[in-house]
Amino acid sequence: MKISEKVHLDTKDDKIIIESTFSNQPYIEQVKNINRQGLGTTGENKLIGRIPVHLIKEWCNEAGVKWGDLEARKEVMKRKILSGDFDKLRVWKGTY
Repeated sequence: MKISEKVHLDTKDDKIIIESTFSNQPYIEQVKNINRQGLGTTGENKLIGRIPVHLIKEWCNEAGVKWGDLEARKEVMKRKILSGDFDKLRVWKGTY
């Protein structure tokens, strides 16, 4: 969830810089509530987790993947979510 946005003028490089600040806490709380209720982890379809779009965008930028490349984006998301670094965003802890 976006919590702030600031605009800076870089006169040296003649650029406008937009700095956005996000909070992932609402997603973490949603995952905690889902886990408390025991949802998303049984049956044929499982809920892997709740990943904010801004985080997916950042992961794709880090990996050099374009947003429109759906298959590459899926691979980036899978690699990141299975890495263990983002366990607080995971509902189902299995592999896929």
